[in-house]
Amino acid sequence: MNIFKKTIFSVLASLLIIGNVSASDKIKIGTEGAYPPWNSKDASGKLIGFEVELAWSLCRYMGKQCTIVEQDWDGMIPALIMRKFDAIMAGMSITAERQKAISFSQGYADEVASLAVMKGSDLEGIDTPEGVNLTLGGSTVNKALKTLTSALAGKTVCTQTATIHQNFLESGDVGKINLRTYKTQDEVNLDLASGRCDVALAAAVAFTDYSEKSGKPVVLVGPTFSGGAFGNGVGVGIRKDDTELLKSFNKAINQARKNGDISRIATKWFGFDASM
Repeated sequence: MNIFKKTIFSVLASLLIIGNVSASDKIKIGTEGAYPPWNSKDASGKLIGFEVELAWSLCRYMGKQCTIVEQDWDGMIPALIMRKFDAIMAGMSITAERQKAISFSQGYADEVASLAVMKGSDLEGIDTPEGVNLTLGGSTVNKALKTLTSALAGKTVCTQTATIHQNFLESGDVGKINLRTYKTQDEVNLDLASGRCDVALAAAVAFTDYSEKSGKPVVLVGPTFSGGAFGNGVGVGIRKDDTELLKSFNKAINQARKNGDISRIATKWFGFDASM
C-alpha cells in the first residue's frame, strides 16, 4: 500500500513538472488584425500579414508554442499589462512614451509614415524633402514642417487613434489642423476615399496596400516621417517583468535576421525589404 501511494505521488509530481514546463513554452501574442499589410484578416477571418508570419517564425526559433490573438488597437498595451497575452506584435513603434509602460525588443522593421490624399487634391506636389527624421532636427526639418504647416492650415486631417501619428499631429509641429481620429486604419482609408478627410497620416505602406487592393487613387504626398514622435522602428512589446521572454525574442530576432527570414517575409508583404 505504501509503495502504491509512493508511486501515485511520484506520477503526480512528474505531471506537475511537465505541466509547468509546458506552460513556460506557451505564449500568446496580441495583434490588431486590422492594419494591413502589417497584420490583418483574410476572407475566412484568419489572421495574416507580415507580423503574423514573422511571429510564427520567431516562435519556431524560440521553441515556443504560440497562439496569436486579436486585440483592438486602443486597448493593446492595457491588455498586455493585464496579462491577456504575453507579447505585442502589431506594428507598434518603439517610443519613449510607450517605454514608460512596457519594454520592447530590438526593432525588427522600419515603419515610415506619410501623408496621403486622393488623386486630384490640391495638396499633391507639396515641395518638401523626401524624408524627414525629426530626431535630427536642423534647418531642413524646420523648413519642411513650415511648408506643411502652411499647406495643412484649415484642412481636415484624419488618423487612427492612440497612434504615433495622432501624437505627431497633436504636437503642434504642423500648426493647427482639424483633426479627426478613428478606431481603425480601415475607417481612416474609407473616409479619405469618400472625401470626409482632406488628407490622412499613417504608415506609408498602409496607404499603398489599401490603394492596390481597393483600386482607389490614393497618392502619398509630402515627406516620409521617422524619428522623434515616430519612434525608432517597430518591435515586440513585452511586460517589464518578463525579462527572460524579452531575451528570447531578441535572440530569435537576431537569428531570423541573420538567416534572412525577416527580409524575405517583409518583401513578401510590403514589396520591399523593410527589415531593420
